Amino acid sequence: MIPVSKSLIFYQLFESETSTYTYLVADATTKEAVLIDPVLETIERDIKLITELGVKLKYVLDTHVHADHITAAGQLRERLQIKTGLGAAAGVDCADIPLKNGDILTLGPTRIEVLETPGHTDSCVSYVIEDMVFTGDTLLVRGNGRTDFQQGSSEKLYDSIHKLFQLPDHFTVYPGHDYRGQTKSTIALEKQHNPRIGGGRSKKEFVEIMKNLKLSDPKKMMEAVPANMACGRQIQSK
Repeated sequence: MIPVSKSLIFYQLFESETSTYTYLVADATTKEAVLIDPVLETIERDIKLITELGVKLKYVLDTHVHADHITAAGQLRERLQIKTGLGAAAGVDCADIPLKNGDILTLGPTRIEVLETPGHTDSCVSYVIEDMVFTGDTLLVRGNGRTDFQQGSSEKLYDSIHKLFQLPDHFTVYPGHDYRGQTKSTIALEKQHNPRIGGGRSKKEFVEIMKNLKLSDPKKMMEAVPANMACGRQIQSK
């Protein structure tokens, strides 16, 4: 457990095959909890932790329709009778809560604020809880999500990251992935040191950087995207 606030219970969890972070956040008083970006392969680990902590899972929230792993959202809803949430722009009918900019969810007195942050995909959203922001693939530690598939737009991503840069400098950035062993950052550090967009880079410079990345496709993309459009349930019917 990473101590972040006396009012919160917080765990950052890791799935090594896709370098994905899953986050468990609970109100310390009511024990109502949210799980952000759960991975199907680690569902038993996450349920075990929830049981051990004695928290009551209320929401499972994805930051976007993932292309590199299959979400555990659908299965968690079936097993734990919780609500799932995803950006409304994804057009995913099986999500219980289509989330839009400015929406507020609650865990007792703890508020989860939704920020629409498209660019990596049209459906990307970030979640603000107290002085933490869970950025998915929009903003990574000294990096950002790719824009070369799934409605990606470097121009939109630039604007979304600068929207995040309007948050207070001390806010902690918790990304959806990290491939270099880094667990978190701050708004101030990314504004200053992010090599693609920090230091006052222009939108034109950012777009040019993104255009020349030449990345290979995620290994699970052909499997993950259709499964995640069904809240991860497609794979379970086989």
